[in-house]
Amino acid sequence: MLESRRTRIFAATLSATAGFVDAVGWLISGGLFVSFMSGNVTKLGLGLAGRLETIALGAGLITAFVSGVVVGSLVGRRAGAGQRRAVLWLVTILMAVAALAVGRGLLVPSVLLLAAAMGAKNTVFAADGEVKVGLTYMTGALVRIGKRIATALSGGDRLGWVQPATLFLGMLSGATLGAVTEAVLGHDALWVATAAMLALTLYVPRLPA
Repeated sequence: MLESRRTRIFAATLSATAGFVDAVGWLISGGLFVSFMSGNVTKLGLGLAGRLETIALGAGLITAFVSGVVVGSLVGRRAGAGQRRAVLWLVTILMAVAALAVGRGLLVPSVLLLAAAMGAKNTVFAADGEVKVGLTYMTGALVRIGKRIATALSGGDRLGWVQPATLFLGMLSGATLGAVTEAVLGHDALWVATAAMLALTLYVPRLPA
């Protein structure tokens, strides 16, 4: 899927920033996710069953995430060969606005903007109208790890599991770092993630096409 070693590392770093933002967003929202929509779907179901009081925000986060995917896809298509850079600029700007919002105490708009940013981020490696690498789909990554380990045990590619494993480890390490950073900086931890996204956005033109 990603032929270049540098591109694979870049994708893992993007997953790490998603994990960082997801951890901080979870802490800001009081237990909802800004990139892990499977968890929000389950929580929305619990809310609809009367077991949780997070129906509105849960539904809002899912809607914001999908909207981010739509906008990211449209921006990427219009940018043509500059797709990755254009989408990453969109993600960086959304995260910066979210960081400004949370600094003013606007917690709900902030987490909705973060969810939109994470949705858009998943379109960085889109091609032919489809997402080729899901940067926040860790369930999918774990499935691919298991399938490719089975392939290796059956005499196939012995290292095919490495790429999805790097995405998984990237997100895990990012979430850990996000939680630690939030404990030290509070909601200002979002500025750390925004700075990291800006650096990645400026670096992306150096990657092979």
